[in-house]
Amino acid sequence: MMAVLFVSQRRAEVPRLRSAFPDVRRVTPDQARVMADKGDRVWLMTDHSDWPVVATEVAGQGAIIVVMSLAPSEAEALKALQAGARGYVHALSPPELLGQVALVTHHQGIWVPAELLSKVVGGAFTALGGSENLPQESLSMLTERERAVALAVAEGRTNKEVARQLDITERTVKAHLGAIFRKLGVRDRMQLVLRLARQDEQIA
Repeated sequence: MMAVLFVSQRRAEVPRLRSAFPDVRRVTPDQARVMADKGDRVWLMTDHSDWPVVATEVAGQGAIIVVMSLAPSEAEALKALQAGARGYVHALSPPELLGQVALVTHHQGIWVPAELLSKVVGGAFTALGGSENLPQESLSMLTERERAVALAVAEGRTNKEVARQLDITERTVKAHLGAIFRKLGVRDRMQLVLRLARQDEQIA
């Protein structure tokens, strides 16, 4: 039976999390290291300096980690994903949203708040080498305009910013993105970054 654990150093619990998952069990970071098992869902608060290490260790045991923060930031979100978390969310998110996060991360998706996603994607792209070493075979599948959109998105620009930069409408940006995702066989912006940074070859 899959366990649902809430890991916090300071907070006894988050009522909204309890509302979404009545069977959630609060444990300390040290207890989580021992108890977390493959397939368990672990909600990890960033209320102690050791949280990235705990996330890495527990993710290594096969648990699904979602990092919860009372003050979300793009730097912290990127750190969470680098530590192996599948999601990053505001600790005071409503129960319905927490349910969606659980569903997406359970199905191997990644969840980051929309307002942080573009910046996190851009940070990941830069961290993975940016545009220095792009796979020509992937880019050759795209039209010139699709390549421009793909690179702008990978660098962390929002649809609105891409539209302004390329002097096209947001609707056109979305249409180009749909074609890019389809041609490259990716689901979302984060997968696009991994594809362009050649990380998907290492993951596969």
